[in-house]
Amino acid sequence: MVDFEELLAVAYKKERLQSRRLAKHAALSEHAALAKTLMKAAATQSLRDLVDARLAAQAKAADALRLRKRERAERANRRIAVDSSPAHGEAWIGWFDGSALPNPGRLGIGGVLKGPQGKSVEISAAAGIGDSSAAEYLALIALLEAALREGAAQLMIYGDSRVVIDDIAAPESAGIRSLAHHAARVRTLVAQIGDVRLQWIPRARNADADRLSRQALGLLALRAA
Repeated sequence: MVDFEELLAVAYKKERLQSRRLAKHAALSEHAALAKTLMKAAATQSLRDLVDARLAAQAKAADALRLRKRERAERANRRIAVDSSPAHGEAWIGWFDGSALPNPGRLGIGGVLKGPQGKSVEISAAAGIGDSSAAEYLALIALLEAALREGAAQLMIYGDSRVVIDDIAAPESAGIRSLAHHAARVRTLVAQIGDVRLQWIPRARNADADRLSRQALGLLALRAA
């Protein structure tokens, strides 16, 4: 007889319910009842053939799902071009930074968003508890959300976090697992905006966003994270 675990793995919900009723009313073991239920579904096939066919179908579906996820990640990554080219004249420009006090500890996020027509938006907010990488990601997310609200269709973003910029540029399956939910949110926002480019800059060139992230923590002197 086919192992019970294999039968459970391929049985549909309706078949599992039927087998439980059969086990109860016919005084059969759960294994025997499920095997009998699936043999009925197999019709002219053997039970082994039914199990193998369903396992193959499950594997095929899982492969197709992984492929769709990879294609979505690749499309999102193509939109997030890590690039050193100058921003287009119609693009919005943004800077982001995050601080942790201590690290890990309280988080502050900062950002500056500037539009092609001269509009400027500043972000400075406390962002809960975590480490500096989470703070950087949350700052980037806040900047993207602000750009989306402003209707930006092209966006050039600068930040001094190698961790975040490299993580976003990597394939989804190769990203940092503890930051995956933040990366997923970034990709969703990028897909809504359209054309987003991301570039690393030295900390000294990110002074305004740095100041705003520290300001959210009540810091006015040296950066805490």
